[in-house]
Amino acid sequence: MLAVAVLAAAPACASLDAVKAEPNPEKRADLALDNAGLALKAAQEAYLAQADMKRVGASLQEVSASVDLAFASLQETHKTASQNPKHFKRAEILTRELLRRIDDLRQQMSAEDRDEIDRVRAAVQKVNESLLDGMMGGKKKAQP
Repeated sequence: MLAVAVLAAAPACASLDAVKAEPNPEKRADLALDNAGLALKAAQEAYLAQADMKRVGASLQEVSASVDLAFASLQETHKTASQNPKHFKRAEILTRELLRRIDDLRQQMSAEDRDEIDRVRAAVQKVNESLLDGMMGGKKKAQP
């Protein structure tokens, strides 16, 4: 049983490692967000099929790690979101979609199983808000 769980989690970790190997930070951000979507789908399938909270937890942690990697990769470009919004806007849209999907999964879960998904939702929400702030912020006026 443990071997099955380890083998099920191995492809997801390998794909995140492959994402980290991408040298272009903008492509890395896109790949990381795609990986987050796949990990969330895996979490939903694990919960609905067997309520396997170990697999659900591992998949949700990968969602969080993928979103963090995407945000860090966009920061690594040293571009400002308000002046070069293309990849930042795509990331904002995908994180907003992830939030919607996380909320859908959360509604399907029992109240006792929601602690982990609430932590992941908060992390994704924080990244989404940071992306929005970066795109909408612009230049700040000096205080007199």
